[in-house]
Amino acid sequence: MCNQYDMLHPSGPARLNAFCALAVMAKASRVGYAKTRLVPPLRQDEAATLNTCFLRDVGSVVAQACTRGGIDAFAAYTPVGAEAAFDGLLPPGFRLLAQRGADLGERLFHAAEDFFAAGYQSMCLINSDSPTLPPALLREAVDALRAPGDRLILGPAEDGGYYLIGLKRAHPRLFEEIAWSTASVLASTLDRAREIGLETKLLPPWYDVDDAISLGWLCRELFFAKAHGGGTQTGYAAPHTREYLRQLINQGEGKRLGLQLSAGAGI
Repeated sequence: MCNQYDMLHPSGPARLNAFCALAVMAKASRVGYAKTRLVPPLRQDEAATLNTCFLRDVGSVVAQACTRGGIDAFAAYTPVGAEAAFDGLLPPGFRLLAQRGADLGERLFHAAEDFFAAGYQSMCLINSDSPTLPPALLREAVDALRAPGDRLILGPAEDGGYYLIGLKRAHPRLFEEIAWSTASVLASTLDRAREIGLETKLLPPWYDVDDAISLGWLCRELFFAKAHGGGTQTGYAAPHTREYLRQLINQGEGKRLGLQLSAGAGI
């Protein structure tokens, strides 16, 4: 059992003064378990190491968004029993919540359910595939949840999914009949929201890093300061991710990974 981070137990006493929980949906960095969609071009061990870098950077983004009062930071993690795998990866003040459920939809719904059972008035679940996600987008999500009335906040991802979902109630319908990990996730979720009459706010889009193409986008952003899609939003610097990719490139692995960077890339 992990000793560094406290665990959230939804069955415990309610946190009456808590407003919002911001939680990264996190996998332990086990070889063959984490970031497997990046294999190839990465090897299994490299994908696991990159997962660790992503967790460090996304954790820092969440911590920056939690500087206002009434917001708590979490990693909603899997698998159960891997608590110690997160030691040293997350900023001080983070806590852990165990994921539960057979598929992604169930895990997302049960995480929301658990945060509300613990007494939070709102919560956001954030993917761990976007290490350059700007903290300003998380602050915008929290601000939107402060408005009166029930609502859904979604951060559209470039691949047709979403990088963030924010709620004030656990609505099971939002997670039903969704073809997870496909380009239809966002559209299907919006359809579910319309079915139940739930007001929805869309944040500016960002991108997930889950294949060779998006890994290239990440490198262009980190080494050439080129915003993906010509956008103007400034991404987080992601220093842990950048340093690991720099090491791979300088070790001569750039060609294998499709990361041929020229002089002037600042590596």
